[in-house]
Amino acid sequence: MDRPQKMPKVAKVKNKAPAEVQITAEQLLREAKERDLEILPPPPKQKISDPAELADYQQRKRKTFEDNLRKNRMVVSHWIKYAQWEEQQQEIQRARSIWERALDNEHRNVTIWLKYAEMEMKNKQVNHARNLWDRAVTIMPRVNQFWYKYTYMEEMLENVAGARQVFERWMEWQPEEQAWQTYVNFELRYKEIDRAREVYERFVYVHPDVKNWIKFARFEEAHGFIHGSRRVFERAVEFFGDEYIEERLFIGFARFEEGQKEHDRARIIYKYALDHLPKERTKELFKAYTIHEKKYGDRDGIEDVIVSKRKYQYEQEVAANPTNYDAWFDYLRLIEADGEKDLIRDTYERAIANVPPANEKNYWRRYIYLWINYALYEELEAEDTERTRQIYKTCLDLMPHKQFTFSKVWLLYAQFEIRCKELQRARKTLGFAIGMCPRDKLFRGYIDLEIQLREFERCRLLYEKFLEFGPENCVTWMKFAELENLLGDTERARAIFELAVHQPRLDMPELLWKAFIDFEVALGETELARQLYERLLERTQHVKVWMSFAKFEMGLNHGDSGPDAGLNVRLARRVYERANDMLRQLGDKESRVLLLEAWRDFERDASDGQCLQKVLERMPRRIKKRQKIVSDDGVEEGWEEVFDYIFPEDEMARPNLKLLAAAKMWKKQKDVPDEDPVPAPAEVQHEDG
Repeated sequence: MDRPQKMPKVAKVKNKAPAEVQITAEQLLREAKERDLEILPPPPKQKISDPAELADYQQRKRKTFEDNLRKNRMVVSHWIKYAQWEEQQQEIQRARSIWERALDNEHRNVTIWLKYAEMEMKNKQVNHARNLWDRAVTIMPRVNQFWYKYTYMEEMLENVAGARQVFERWMEWQPEEQAWQTYVNFELRYKEIDRAREVYERFVYVHPDVKNWIKFARFEEAHGFIHGSRRVFERAVEFFGDEYIEERLFIGFARFEEGQKEHDRARIIYKYALDHLPKERTKELFKAYTIHEKKYGDRDGIEDVIVSKRKYQYEQEVAANPTNYDAWFDYLRLIEADGEKDLIRDTYERAIANVPPANEKNYWRRYIYLWINYALYEELEAEDTERTRQIYKTCLDLMPHKQFTFSKVWLLYAQFEIRCKELQRARKTLGFAIGMCPRDKLFRGYIDLEIQLREFERCRLLYEKFLEFGPENCVTWMKFAELENLLGDTERARAIFELAVHQPRLDMPELLWKAFIDFEVALGETELARQLYERLLERTQHVKVWMSFAKFEMGLNHGDSGPDAGLNVRLARRVYERANDMLRQLGDKESRVLLLEAWRDFERDASDGQCLQKVLERMPRRIKKRQKIVSDDGVEEGWEEVFDYIFPEDEMARPNLKLLAAAKMWKKQKDVPDEDPVPAPAEVQHEDG
């Protein structure tokens, strides 16, 4: 009984990193080419000088070809090479016999027919070639290449009647468009205009495409038959009817009339097409009509054509969908270009009458701009102040402020009143807006207005109201404190910051604390800034706070002597040490790694080799380990690889860890003496952190 073959042991690869020197496929190919591994010497040349030797050579070659055919008759290249070799030996009859055998073997192979006929034509066997083409087009009439070669041969033999007869046989099969065009060009080469026209007559009905009718008409025009060309266009319009007509046909018809200086006819054709074609299919037609009018029409006619056409399109769009506000915008822009006040106002009134169907802000966003544009038109173009004020009031009365509002409209109205020098009315409007529907944008707009007017007491009152409305908004607290600082009241600004940081809920507390610290640093209050960092660290132990604290200590100025580098380094190092101890207690390894990296960069800049070595000794090792994946339902779904960090400080705190690892290694070596020893814990695959 045969034993199963024992598989060789696969060596364990401890280092899976890529090799330093990589070998590419391109290099392997280049080396193989340089060594000439696969180049064989060419066969020796044979010189035949005796008829018997020639006969022997031919016999051996024929036997080789026949053996190849006997092995596989379906390889076409064997037949072709055999027949071409016989042709080179001037054995035309033998070559013809081989081609016939090839056709018997595979009569639908196009290459065999082409090569066979090419041999007959090359050897001036015209009748044989003609018979071959007849057989080919009879068996495979859909292969256009046969017909092209056949007609070309007859034309080269100056057998025009025979070529025409072949074309007629070909056209009975209704081939592709290029075949008909070839027939037309053939007749034109022999000045047979009437015959070419008859071919075109059949062509446009076999392939009823607009471009083919246009070609027919251009053919008539090119040969001086102007009435015939116009009649072709008219027949094409009747042939396609209103359902299948295309704008290309009308454009071609109109350009033909334009070339004949019949501009009135061209204009009538364009108008007829615009009336009978759907509007979505007249883009290019309208463009061509406009170009025609620009060339041969007067200015008023051009503008009337363009404006009336666009007005008609917009009227159709807004009638189909009255709440399509984008169409209203385009329509109003077109109307405003005319400058007719009554028409513009009437169109605006029609547009704003289409109130959105639901009280949802998304539906109102585009609609509200109709009111804004209307008010701006009345103010800037019509210069009707009272009408503008009435438009703003009507718009504000229309909005459902209990559900949503648009601060932009309130602010635009207030700015309009200020331009009208109605300051009290503007303040009253914004105060009413804040009381009815307070929004951040309204408060900020009102405050910016009062700042421009230098009414700082009003700004303070507005900021107080703003903070009552949204005490969690950090930007508001910062802007309020910035205002007080600009006014020179630093104590008030500090008090505002103190109130802000004691708020129970803030949207961006990190920005607020940073602004507070930067404020104290800008004032030169180093100790207060340090106290702020300590207070912030009581609330959060985020690693970025510790790093910012260390940078702060490093950049301090101590007294009048300027920055003391040694003291700054000691203070910053103390912050890093405190941060490392705190993050170690919290067990936040990722943050601890970030801190140690920042500490390492700091020590490198400080140029203290001893301290740098201590930090490097604390740097962790990154290891890869596996852990179970447990779903929310408590079901184990497999294993995943994760990265973990091992800090030397943590290992020193657990002295029994190395002893257990050594015992485990000794146990494995004892159980498996023949295999490779298990690597020690220090050899675990890892990457430097």
